[in-house]
Amino acid sequence: MNSFVEIIKQGIPNELPEAKPYPENANRAPKRKDILSVDEKQLAVRNALRYFPKEWHEELAKEFAQELKDFGRIYMYRFKPNYDMKARSVTDYPAKCQQAAAIMLMVDNNLDPAVAQHPEELITYGGNGAVFQNWAQYLLAMKYLSEMESDQTLHIYSGHPMGLFPSSEDAPRVVVTNGMMIPNYSQPDDWEKFNALGVTQYGQMTAGSFMYIGPQGIVHGTTITVMNAFRKVLNKGESPQGKIFLTAGLGGMSGAQPKAGNIANCITVCAEVNANAAVKRHQQGWVDELIDNMDELIIRVKAAQANEEVVSIAFIGNIVDVWETFYEQNIYVHLGSDQTSLHNPWSGGYYPVDISYEESNRLIREEPELFKTKVQSTLKRHAEAVNKHTARGTYFFDYGNAFLLEASRAGGDVMAENGIDFKYPSYVQDILGPMCFDYGFGPFRWVCASGNPDDLDKTDAIAARVMKEIMAESPEEIQQQMQDNITWIEDAKQNKLVVGSQARILYADAQGRMEIAKAFNDAIEAGEIGPVVLGRDHHDVSGTDSPFRETSNIYDGSRFTADMAIHNVIGDSFRGATWVSIHNGGGVGWGEVTNGGFGMLLDGSIAAERRLKSMLLFDVNNGIARRSWARNEEANFAIKREMARTPKLKVTLANLVEDDILNKLSF
Repeated sequence: MNSFVEIIKQGIPNELPEAKPYPENANRAPKRKDILSVDEKQLAVRNALRYFPKEWHEELAKEFAQELKDFGRIYMYRFKPNYDMKARSVTDYPAKCQQAAAIMLMVDNNLDPAVAQHPEELITYGGNGAVFQNWAQYLLAMKYLSEMESDQTLHIYSGHPMGLFPSSEDAPRVVVTNGMMIPNYSQPDDWEKFNALGVTQYGQMTAGSFMYIGPQGIVHGTTITVMNAFRKVLNKGESPQGKIFLTAGLGGMSGAQPKAGNIANCITVCAEVNANAAVKRHQQGWVDELIDNMDELIIRVKAAQANEEVVSIAFIGNIVDVWETFYEQNIYVHLGSDQTSLHNPWSGGYYPVDISYEESNRLIREEPELFKTKVQSTLKRHAEAVNKHTARGTYFFDYGNAFLLEASRAGGDVMAENGIDFKYPSYVQDILGPMCFDYGFGPFRWVCASGNPDDLDKTDAIAARVMKEIMAESPEEIQQQMQDNITWIEDAKQNKLVVGSQARILYADAQGRMEIAKAFNDAIEAGEIGPVVLGRDHHDVSGTDSPFRETSNIYDGSRFTADMAIHNVIGDSFRGATWVSIHNGGGVGWGEVTNGGFGMLLDGSIAAERRLKSMLLFDVNNGIARRSWARNEEANFAIKREMARTPKLKVTLANLVEDDILNKLSF
């Protein structure tokens, strides 16, 4: 049997591998919509066969046609490598340059069964967030990376490795695009059709960017969100203990909610219709208790309230039943949200009430229009139940999963009186936008490429030390953000957040990211730790234009534009990023958002120090400048502070207009 190294260097195998049975215990991706005509199905098979020699075509054509029939996609499962899919040490990968090896490590981490939601179908999270469309693309990409030299760039079109092109040592090693449709062909049926044809894919935010680190990233974002949400609704000094945070979803990203609730010191009740997903989170230790009976749930929650407990409870059932029953039982909910995959509402991202999980999946396959009708009816009930609770004082926020958007499309009562805005804020509007993003605070991630847990411990200590040093000189406006993240990083190991690679996340501004990164690079140069991969979630200050989430607190009319994300990926690419990515879609759905991301390898070199200073400064301040131009007060403060610190940074500032001048105008 070929070794791990030999399989990677080979790429598409020289001999046709045997067909393999699908694992019985695998978490299979939902069957996709049957949307292609007969001619288009032939084209999809023709497209798939072009990866392979002609002598294999007759056998593979039948197999790929059956996959298309069974799954709605051609995944080429036969070609999945037999080695364990996981992030190895960067030194284990066959590569001519260390940057390429680091990218290979991150690719494998995104497909690790401990990390990925549907690993057999190359889907990392969110139901359809894919790293590649099929296993042939994986094999080709890894082969190209093993051959890559430091003056070449691999260009990947929606999972397809187009090839290695000559570039330069300062250029990105990989450029990734996902789902970049012509605007007039960017409707839901278009995405289904062209994905099924094998010519585009949905990369989510960090799946198609090779930067997903398991649920740790969303645990941190959710923790910061829930902590600050409680600060909004509780009296100063009042504890969240015994207070309820009610939400839904225990899949890829949403599975982080119970862990975040525990860190925020509240009672978390999280409903999940897929029993397997709930059991998996319980086995992983991400949720404390499993309950599948409503009467039992009521008794348990009331006891937790009375005893002011900190506990997370997964309810195996529909969230609408919980909202309605809690109202009837007079259970007061302090915080409410939702993190079901409503960016993908008709293919298993959200399930109707009063129908079993199994029956719902049958409807998805066999009666999709009836399923859609039932989902929309449920969304109306969901909205009605939330409205009853908020009338009692519950603080409900949209957690960027398109709940309010899809509820409004279903006719749910979620619109404000002006008929334009939603009656409930996005969590970015109320919390992360003004409290974090406008000040430049957002997700700063790193992965210890050695795979050594000791390296992670050392980087945790370095980050905490640097943050404390910065905090001592920081203005009052950002003291809370600094302290929250110092507490986070000091508690990170005991909270057991690592799944897959030895990775960490915290929120930092440009100064924090640059100084922590430099300290890492110095430690690498000194031989104290191995190489480190830097990255971030696209859910950040600059990376994403998303009118109902990341940029929902932009009020100058530009929240529906995507200039910032495009400038982000272009600007990062020539300032030193090791790889860059740009996606149509992610988080709230294909067509609803544009995302730009990056990865950067620190190897202890002078060149790495030069790159990190240049790229991280732009990566953050591109977004602060845009937010300042939108007249966001906190961003105006932050960009002026950065210009004072960085003389060559010169940003156009907005002049404010008095309301009475505008009110006198007649149109």
